[in-house]
Amino acid sequence: MLLGQEGTGNGWTPPERLWPVAGRPLSFFVPAELRSEHEEARACFRARAYTATAVMVRRTLEGVCQEQGITRRQPLAASLKQLRDDGKIEGRLLEWAEALRFLGNQGAHYTGTPVSREDAADALAFPEALLDYMYVLTAQYEKFQQRRAGVTSDAGEHRPSP
Repeated sequence: MLLGQEGTGNGWTPPERLWPVAGRPLSFFVPAELRSEHEEARACFRARAYTATAVMVRRTLEGVCQEQGITRRQPLAASLKQLRDDGKIEGRLLEWAEALRFLGNQGAHYTGTPVSREDAADALAFPEALLDYMYVLTAQYEKFQQRRAGVTSDAGEHRPSP
């Protein structure tokens, strides 16, 4: 394993694993286009391009909205609220997505405020949770429900097949 740290002028950044590359691969339940966007965000982070990381995370959010059928051209904030209104995400996930949208805006527009390493690291973690929730856990829960459809919830006995 190879670790690295950077001098900041006020000390050192936390040790970071450089090789082998850290991070678990996203599930194949996540559409390939979204996996690609998120991997590009990870590549920006590894290159210490933290502002670019935030922008790529924002692109991932835009991709999630499009993949979920929100094709009407509207601001990302409205698309995220539509995901909530359609029952595809819940309140906490909307809050996280909104925070990422704000961070992505900070990165995409010349504000004079760079995105910190810590914010970029968090920005990578939140969409992973969102993607897992929307694509992996939802598919897993649907399979569970289908499997359990033949079992009564009270007695654990099999229902007769129709």
